[in-house]
Amino acid sequence: MMRGIVILFLLTASSLAQRSLTNIPDPNPEEQLKTFKVAEGFQIELFAADPMIAKPVQMNWDEEGRLWVVSSKVYPHIQPGQEAEDQVIVLEDVDGDGKADKSTVFADHLLVPTAIIPGHGGAYVGNSTELLHLKDTSGDGRADQKRVVLSGFGTEDTHHILHTLRWGMDGDLYMNQSIYIHSHLETPHGPRHLMAGGVWRFRPETMELDVFTRGLVNSWGHDFNRWGQSFQTDGAGGDGINYVFPGIVMVTAYKAPRVVRGLNPGQPKQCGLCVVSGEHFPEAWQDRLITSDFRGNRVNSFALSESGSSYVSRKQEDLVSSSSVAFRPIDVRMGPDGAVYIADWYNPIIQHGEVDFRDERRDHVHGRIWRVSAIDRPPLPRPHLADAKTGKLLDRLLSSAGWERTQARRLLKERGAEQVKPVLDAWTAARSSEAGRLEALWIYQNIRSVNPALLAQLLGAEDHHVRAAAVRVLSRWRNSLPGAAVGLAKAIHDSHPQVRLEAINALRELGGKEAARLVGNSLYEGMDERYNFAVWLTMRSLERDWLPSLTNNLQFFEKPESLMFAIRSLNKTESIRPLVNLWEKGDLPSGQRDSLIQLIGAVGNPSDLNVLLNQSFADASIRPSALQALELAAKRGVKPNRAVERIAAFFTDAD
Repeated sequence: MMRGIVILFLLTASSLAQRSLTNIPDPNPEEQLKTFKVAEGFQIELFAADPMIAKPVQMNWDEEGRLWVVSSKVYPHIQPGQEAEDQVIVLEDVDGDGKADKSTVFADHLLVPTAIIPGHGGAYVGNSTELLHLKDTSGDGRADQKRVVLSGFGTEDTHHILHTLRWGMDGDLYMNQSIYIHSHLETPHGPRHLMAGGVWRFRPETMELDVFTRGLVNSWGHDFNRWGQSFQTDGAGGDGINYVFPGIVMVTAYKAPRVVRGLNPGQPKQCGLCVVSGEHFPEAWQDRLITSDFRGNRVNSFALSESGSSYVSRKQEDLVSSSSVAFRPIDVRMGPDGAVYIADWYNPIIQHGEVDFRDERRDHVHGRIWRVSAIDRPPLPRPHLADAKTGKLLDRLLSSAGWERTQARRLLKERGAEQVKPVLDAWTAARSSEAGRLEALWIYQNIRSVNPALLAQLLGAEDHHVRAAAVRVLSRWRNSLPGAAVGLAKAIHDSHPQVRLEAINALRELGGKEAARLVGNSLYEGMDERYNFAVWLTMRSLERDWLPSLTNNLQFFEKPESLMFAIRSLNKTESIRPLVNLWEKGDLPSGQRDSLIQLIGAVGNPSDLNVLLNQSFADASIRPSALQALELAAKRGVKPNRAVERIAAFFTDAD
């Protein structure tokens, strides 16, 4: 309750501050530069500004070291008679001095584009209801080919529409949408729906589309760590960094009976996300997560440490902060030179629920990209990836810079299995490190070439990060590997909970009675929230596989606590019927009695409550817990279906 009051106060205070704002900063970038405070050991420079760029929304690099940016002057909405004039802009630092020398309008006449990522000879662009692929076929630097890849994304709120495009290690394209959006898409594999917020996972070459995660309020931030694990930020939430996995359900998910919270409860709203890598940044900053507090006019950093199946996230020093209320960092990316680049939407007025859409203080023309680099540390040499031979591209997978690995992975995927696989086979055979062989496994996944031998090796790797990543690949290859179930049965007993968490998610996708049994038996004392949630979700998802088995076999799960956890996960009256019947016959194991009493109070129907009442008269030891269960049921409006007056006998009890 108190947390809700605090959030409401902050929202109200922010709204009032927006409405009463009269001191509009000087838009000169040189004046803004004076307002910055940078972390010790770093410097900030202007990479690009208006008129070269205006109102940047999202940005991503290509293999040539060019920065692709979507720009929207129309936001927050197009006015009657106004022409759609939003653009895709490509920025180039030709001479390598850390400043953009060239700005090219790749595409224009777009309507509130909010997502951009290069790929397949052009760029994918989120443009209102559509995911487009734009391509230049003439070589003049401007798109002359437009293809609607997907359509049907919701547009109920222009800062919640399709955004945050990312290429995953698996070669899939990940795309976010936010809470007020309702998307209904047709694909060759059938319709796909996502109500409210979540992350889509899309395979462009096969048009396979599914929902990767659900929830968050306005998740303008998603990135992968070195091992392919996913993290998100929320531009309208308050949980800081979110560690996510396939199937996870987070706050505000549509009709969700249970959600998982982020790693930093109470943290301000965060926008954009990148994981620090590469030798340009000092060792102390490696693997930190960089994200923007756009309301607080600063760029934060967080350090992660492993805890069970999940992580602990601790806020560190800000990378950048500013006294200018117009500094609005909304995207952050590691560049090919190892520096961090910040997309500054630049506006004293943010969002559009706080002031009028046409408020004259809204800035529709300015915008800039800032570059933060380490002092006295040389920039990384820019590799020439576009024309590199396949073997050289494979070598770049061993780079310490995540940007370089991502670009090499994407280019190898686009070259295809026929060209890549023969070279990849030899390259993999020459690799001794587990991290290098994991990169090879991901390339096999990218080019859709199953490699059972390599997968088996990595499922038994010494490093648990590698084993966990291999389980994710096994999950995606499960329909092509006859032994997938055996591999997952082994992984569910792994010594590290991160590996077991991945196995739970994979078994949920595999389905079947044995998968449900394995997951149910994987409970352990002291398990963390995400592990608990993954088991809970699996029990609910595979209900039809395991629940009928309980009618004749209460030992379906090895441990009584697993049985009770599974039944409690369903939270359904019919799920407890087999146990109630056994209790009534006198065949219920004594170790399961107390849990069943609680379940009857939580979900039991009048007949179940009548059994509870009868048993409480037969066994005085259970009367206190039985009365508590009856009280709980009464609060739900459910009572025993006969002889309610018998409860009066408890008033004469000696206890």
